[in-house]
Amino acid sequence: MTGFEHARAVADAVLYEGYLLYPYRRSSGKNRVRWQFGVLVPPAWAREHGLDDTGVAGSAEAAWQRTECLIEARPDTVVHFRVRFLQLQRKGVEKRLPGGRHEPVDSLDAGERAEFSFDEAVPQEFDLQFRLGDVLRDEERFTVHVPGGEEAEPVLDEAGGAAGRVVRRRWPLTASVTVSAERCDAARPLDRIRVRIDNAGTGTPGSASRDEALRCSLLACHVLLRTDGGAFVSLLDPPEWARRAAGECANVHVFPVLAGPEGERHTVLSSPILLYDHPRVAPESPGDLHDATEIDEILSLRTLTLTDAEKREARGTDARAAAILDRTESMPREVFSRLHGAIRSREPVPGAASGRVVVAGVDVGRGSRVRLRPRTRGTDPQDRFLDGRTARVEAVLTDVDDAAHLAVTVEDDPAAELNQWYGRFRYFAPDEVEPLTARDAAGEAP
Repeated sequence: MTGFEHARAVADAVLYEGYLLYPYRRSSGKNRVRWQFGVLVPPAWAREHGLDDTGVAGSAEAAWQRTECLIEARPDTVVHFRVRFLQLQRKGVEKRLPGGRHEPVDSLDAGERAEFSFDEAVPQEFDLQFRLGDVLRDEERFTVHVPGGEEAEPVLDEAGGAAGRVVRRRWPLTASVTVSAERCDAARPLDRIRVRIDNAGTGTPGSASRDEALRCSLLACHVLLRTDGGAFVSLLDPPEWARRAAGECANVHVFPVLAGPEGERHTVLSSPILLYDHPRVAPESPGDLHDATEIDEILSLRTLTLTDAEKREARGTDARAAAILDRTESMPREVFSRLHGAIRSREPVPGAASGRVVVAGVDVGRGSRVRLRPRTRGTDPQDRFLDGRTARVEAVLTDVDDAAHLAVTVEDDPAAELNQWYGRFRYFAPDEVEPLTARDAAGEAP
């Protein structure tokens, strides 16, 4: 199905958010509690554990989720939609015994290659469609089924002999998708589309452990909708005539946003992670690091500092972890420099025309010398260690709220020249600096 290409990168980031967190090793404590967004558990297990929350938070486990969004379209308009989720796959490691038998082990060392037992996941997606007029008259139901399976992969030792094998096992999944629509009370023709996804699995009892329930759960479940014959309406910033209808949309464990290019209204991404309209992955990003709470530059640099033993464990933990390591280790210098970030806007700051700002009656701009006086509260604690140090202003910038910030390099920093070359600066508000006077410049103590 075409039309989802622009939204797919963001949807993939949603799919793998938290899949495997830095340092990408099984032994890391935070990688032992996974699958935290958009988890649709088996219904019997949900009932047994009282999982009946109907809020929008996608971090709440439940047996179902519901998307409600608004569309302006004719009854004969066709809406395509794609249901996406991860299917858990258990990776087990077995050691080969004399006689050809195998026994399960926690890990297997085969020289250059190491393998660790771990839970992986397989992406699943299903393309469906409906005609708006049909679901206005009556709901339509679709069944999604994913079979289980098992595959074995041999692990060879350095001499080429059989050291053991990796066995990957998946459990079958069944989901029910129900689509309906209703006419809204609005000044212009407007319809509300409702897409409900239920885990319809019946093989997991309520007494099962969470690990057992996850085997038959839809993980990171979300839906994409697309039409070329109409236009969706933003629920975050609806036009005045649609504001009431937007407020009446009841989304459960997901929230839909416009997902096409800025200004386009043909695609919606309904995600268990709250997003803004028209989200996108930063163009500087070289690839998914599965940890959107961090910055690509920091994660990449940290990954490079892992020891050889830690990297070996990460590679033996998961193929996606191995791919992150390979990509980071081969990343060209110019790609690293782009990861530091980009200024999306250089709109003038009130009182800071031409890259300058008045501080304590003194005109400050690039090349000015200042003394740093960071706030005692509401700032980065690390900045407190710079109190009283002198710095050189490299630029006066503005943020999305039109607040001015001074980009500076600390003058006695041994890495000052390198930071200038990379464009790595420290940032302070105008009220956190004191312009240096002539007496300061002459070397008098502050």
